[in-house]
Amino acid sequence: MDNPDHIIRDIASLRALYGEPAGAAVTKQVDHLHPHYQALIKASPFCVLATIGETVEITPRGDAPGFVEIQDAHTLLLPDRRGNNRIDNLRNIVEDPRVTLLFLIPGVGETLRVVGTAQISVDPALLARFVVNNQLPKSVLVVKVQYCFFQCAKALMRSRLWDPTAQIERTALPSNGKILEDITKGEFDGAAYDQIAPQRLKDTMY
Repeated sequence: MDNPDHIIRDIASLRALYGEPAGAAVTKQVDHLHPHYQALIKASPFCVLATIGETVEITPRGDAPGFVEIQDAHTLLLPDRRGNNRIDNLRNIVEDPRVTLLFLIPGVGETLRVVGTAQISVDPALLARFVVNNQLPKSVLVVKVQYCFFQCAKALMRSRLWDPTAQIERTALPSNGKILEDITKGEFDGAAYDQIAPQRLKDTMY
C-alpha cells in the first residue's frame, strides 16, 4: 500500500486506467438548467453543498421539496437557514466562489450535480422570498450555473440508501451527547444534551 509505484500522479496515467468518457456520460452535461433538470431540483428536499478555500468543506442542506429556487435557466437561489454558525462553506465562498451542489430525491436513484459559482446575498427583498414560520434565512446563496448533469443510480443502488430494510436504528450508534462527552473526556454533560436535543431541534429549525 505504501509502494510509490502504485500511486497515480498525473492525468495521463489516470486516463490510461479509466479511459475516456463517451455516450450518455458526455451528452448529459449541459451549461444550463434544462427543464428536466429543473424538475429534479423542484422535487428535491435535500442537497449537499461543496466549496473550496483554505479547506474543502461539504455540508448538507435540506427543507421542503423545491427549497432551492430556480431563478432562471442559469441561476439557483439557496437560502441559508439557522445553523451552528461555523460558516465553513460561507467563509470559503467569500474566498473562492466555486461551488458544487448534489441533489438527492427520496426513492430516486439518480442524483443531480450542479457546478458553478456563488455569491452571498443579504438583499432584504431576496431574504423575504424565503420566509418560513415568520423566520428569514440569514442569507441566500445566488448560484450561477456553469454546467450540470445527472448521475446514474449505481451508487445509491449499491448503498441501498432508500431500501427500508437497510435502515439503521439511531440507538444502534453513539448519540451526539455521548460523542461530545467522550471527546471532552467527561467535561461535557452528554446525557443532558441528549435529553433536550429533540425539543431544541424543533425550536431552532428556522
